[in-house]
Amino acid sequence: MTLKEAYRNFLLQVQAIYSLSEATVITDWIFESVINIKKSDLIKNTTLSITKTAHLEITKRLREVLQHKPIQYVLGESWFYSIKLKVNEHVLIPRPETEELVQWIISVASHQPPAISILDIGTGSGCISIALKKHLHAASVTAIDISKDALALAKENATIQKTQIQFLQIDFLDETNWNALPMFDIIVSNPPYIPKNEKDKLDKNVIEYEPHSALFVPDNEPLLFYEKIAAFGKEHLNYNGKIFVETHENYAEKSATLFKENIYRYVDLKKDMFGKERMIMIRV
Repeated sequence: MTLKEAYRNFLLQVQAIYSLSEATVITDWIFESVINIKKSDLIKNTTLSITKTAHLEITKRLREVLQHKPIQYVLGESWFYSIKLKVNEHVLIPRPETEELVQWIISVASHQPPAISILDIGTGSGCISIALKKHLHAASVTAIDISKDALALAKENATIQKTQIQFLQIDFLDETNWNALPMFDIIVSNPPYIPKNEKDKLDKNVIEYEPHSALFVPDNEPLLFYEKIAAFGKEHLNYNGKIFVETHENYAEKSATLFKENIYRYVDLKKDMFGKERMIMIRV
C-alpha cells in the first residue's frame, strides 16, 4: 500500500464522524506526527510505500480517533501560544480562547515593572504559566492545582520548555490553604465554570475524555470559583494588582458584577475571537 492510499483511506474513515475540513486536519496531523511526512510530500511522491510498522501505528491511531478521542490525546501533544505541550486525560486540552487571555496579560504586564509575581490557579497542563514565563522572563510564577497527575504533567512541560515555575498541589476551594500562598501582582485562572446540567450541550469527545473536575461546577454554584478568587484577591493581591479570568459566556456579566460587589474598583469584560464575552480583568 502506498502512503497516498493509506492517507486517503484514513481520511475517508475519519469523515464518518467529522466534517471534511476537520477530518483533513486530523489526518494531516496524524501522518505528519507518526510518519513525519507532510501532505505536500504525498502529493509530490505518489508512489511512496508505507512500512508495516507505520501502517500498524496509523491503524492504532485511527481506532482511537473513531472512538471520538481528541486528536491531542491521541498524539499526546497540543500547541498553545506557539509552544508544543504534552497533554493527557488528566488535563484539559488548551483552547485558542485561552491564548487570548495570555496575550491580554502579557500586553498589560509589559507596562509594569518586569519582576512581577504571578499566580496561576488551576494550572492543568501548565499552558498559561509556561506561556507567561516564556514572555515575561523576569516574572516569578507560581502555579497550583488540586490534581497531582496534572501537576506532574505541568512540571514535565515546564522542564521541556526550560521555564522555572513553582508548582504546588493545593485545593484552592479550601480557604485554609490560602495561608500557604504569598502576595501577587497578577492572579490568573481559567477555572471550572460549566454547570453540570450543560453536559448534553458538549461534544462527545469532551464529555468522554476531558477531566470533569476541570470542566464542571455544581448547578447551584456556577460562580463558585469566581467567588473564591474574589475573596482570595482581597488578601493576596498587591497594590495595583490585577486578576485575569476566563469565564462562561452566559455568566460573564454575573461574574463581572460579583467582582464589583467585592469592592474591586475596575472590572473590564472582554470578548474573545468569536465575539463571546469570555475574559475579565479586575483591578484592586
